[in-house]
Amino acid sequence: MATAPAPTSSSDRAAAERRPAILAVDDEPAVLAAVARDLRRGFGEGFRILRASSGPEALDLLRQLLARGDRVAMLIADQRMPAMAGTEYLVEARKLVPDAKRVLLTAYADTAAAIAAINEVALDYYLLKPWDPPEEQLYPVVEDLLTTWESGAALEAGGVRIVGHRFSKDTHDLRDFLARNRVPARWMDVERDGEARELLKVAGVGADGLPVALLEDGTVLERPTVLELAERLGVAGQPAQDHYDLVVVGGGPAGLGAAVYGASEGLRTVMVEREAPGGQAGQSSLIENYLGFPAGLSGSDLARRATDQARRLGAELLTVQDAVALRAEGAGRFVELSGGNVLSANCVLIASGVSYRQMTAPGFAELTGAGVYYGAAMTEARSCAQQHVVVIGGANSAGQAAVHFSGYARQVTMLVRGPSLEASMSHYLVEQLAALPNVVVRTGSSAIAAHGEDGRLRRLRIAGPDGAEYEDDVDACFVFIGASPHTDWLAGVVARDERGFILAGPDVRDAGWPLGRDPFLLETSVPGVFVAGDVRARSIKRVASAVGEGAMAVSLIHQYLGEG
Repeated sequence: MATAPAPTSSSDRAAAERRPAILAVDDEPAVLAAVARDLRRGFGEGFRILRASSGPEALDLLRQLLARGDRVAMLIADQRMPAMAGTEYLVEARKLVPDAKRVLLTAYADTAAAIAAINEVALDYYLLKPWDPPEEQLYPVVEDLLTTWESGAALEAGGVRIVGHRFSKDTHDLRDFLARNRVPARWMDVERDGEARELLKVAGVGADGLPVALLEDGTVLERPTVLELAERLGVAGQPAQDHYDLVVVGGGPAGLGAAVYGASEGLRTVMVEREAPGGQAGQSSLIENYLGFPAGLSGSDLARRATDQARRLGAELLTVQDAVALRAEGAGRFVELSGGNVLSANCVLIASGVSYRQMTAPGFAELTGAGVYYGAAMTEARSCAQQHVVVIGGANSAGQAAVHFSGYARQVTMLVRGPSLEASMSHYLVEQLAALPNVVVRTGSSAIAAHGEDGRLRRLRIAGPDGAEYEDDVDACFVFIGASPHTDWLAGVVARDERGFILAGPDVRDAGWPLGRDPFLLETSVPGVFVAGDVRARSIKRVASAVGEGAMAVSLIHQYLGEG
């Protein structure tokens, strides 16, 4: 990695000054000089490397950067500083630049403090000193964090502009689609944003044309469907081959795991996802118990990493396409897609996952997308600033959402049907929720009606543990109840249980299994068609197990193909 050349003109100098900043803080001049030198050598071309000798000095510098409208990508701080410890500084710095990546420099004796800081300041990484050689110990860590930061910054900057009403289902669907597919986009609320109203005037779009999508090439799309927008942006791809070794239906952790392992082992692999890579897990605000990520990672980040990995290894990914039928003809397996294409393959892996069950109480259907949302709907988090948010559900996904929204909302109320959280939620999440002052957990409670005004959610009617009913003013409600498998398209083709989950392995021996050999562990009642992840009957509903099943299925598929 070469040192960046000095700017030679006033325009070059101006461009250099606008580069995102990496700010290093250490009270030891020699250490500070070393870290600044290594950062400049590795990342000076794309980032401005700044330094400060104390926490207070660094905070002053951050305020100056913010006043100039500069972006801050990363904060690197030494833990042992006399005026202000590294963790204390990062707590204050996070208030100023919440999106900047945070790295703590520690000695071996400070490891316990560094691990504690993961929770206290949402630390992204801690590095042990010395970090020699930097090519092995420093650069890979910093590069990974900066790639993640740049990905988020690009999404915020946005090339596509969506103008609409916050409490409009059509607007929400477009925003959610763009966010989950990581398409750079900027959302503009026509009711709050004067620039949005001015754009509509210039584009000649009336109120009846909302939501409107303004593309980078100047195209104006009035009231586009998700599929129309996807096609215009090139997100919805077409199959590149006539025949594949493996078709993976579903792009959640199980499907992505299978795509990565299938492609890496030489199988011609295509993955089909109806919405966005990541599936239900992709909506998680923070997954803290996934092996190898001590600071946790968001579902969106996991999906991005896995998608990039699958593509790099040669897997083909088709998004915004749904599988609508499956048929077996001789040795061939055929998957029909909603867009009209038919994928031909030797094997099929069904990893179509589950979705949150819909609330059947009065008012919920009418207000879906207008204050009522299923899943975490990360696109709505910032809009919930200083508002009252209700989370319905008591499992891990509900707990993760409550923790996430607590950073924005005035109050988060969890409605949990059961008597406690402990039976359905991981211990670490229960402890986190108990420590948050603006999160209220109401056990033995359920929402029995939703009421709206002006086309948006305003109140929930709630039944408490004693049966008494009351109403609560609410700004937004996020629902995480139960799981419904996406298997209606397989009715009459593969064996399912009474709830629609797909049977596999020993469970299909008495369900019309046609061959003399026993079915493989993840093989369905149709030979050559496998299942993995949450859609499988009796599966373990965890991200790690889904990824493992996706990898295991590829191994079993190799055995199946070897038989032929």
